[in-house]
Amino acid sequence: MREGNFALDGLLGFEIHGKTVGIVGTGKIGTVVVRLLSGFECRILAFDPLPNETCRSLGARYLKLDELLAESDIITLHCPLTPGNKHMMDASALSKMRDGVMLVNTSRGALIDTIAVIEALKSGKIGYLGLDVYEEEEQIFFEDHSGLIISDDVFSRLLTFPNVIVTGHQAFFTREALENIAATTIDNITRFEHGKPLTNQVVS
Repeated sequence: MREGNFALDGLLGFEIHGKTVGIVGTGKIGTVVVRLLSGFECRILAFDPLPNETCRSLGARYLKLDELLAESDIITLHCPLTPGNKHMMDASALSKMRDGVMLVNTSRGALIDTIAVIEALKSGKIGYLGLDVYEEEEQIFFEDHSGLIISDDVFSRLLTFPNVIVTGHQAFFTREALENIAATTIDNITRFEHGKPLTNQVVS
């Protein structure tokens, strides 16, 4: 738009209404996503070791992960990174997905095997990829590299695909989110200091 290009080439999308969406991880954030998607009358599938009754009441149907991968048009990740789920989206998992699937990761970069994802983009298995996180983001995100050469060849390859959107771990970046993070951190420290249970502790 800024360059005066109003052509529609390459901008054809699809409606989310009626699509099958797989939610991997149905904690607080996953539950909010289920609630939002229910408003679009999506068919919602879910996977989580601890099924959430709120998600069920909103119409989400819990399946095994392989079944969710095979049936979903869109797959979105909302789970913490644990030793047991690193690279859960590897070549084997990707092979079970529908051709042209949309994969979105706003959780943790290492949930995705980036090399395998690049191969899936090249083959057309992944039709759309949205990343707010990247496995090796520590040396890249939150800094201005516009005048520098990015030495991470894998990340640079990701950026060459026209059907990939990468946001630099900024999906969370609101005033309210920062206030909540600070409040939660202080609460965790206070609970630990007084020997109380940590309500936000992740147990793998």
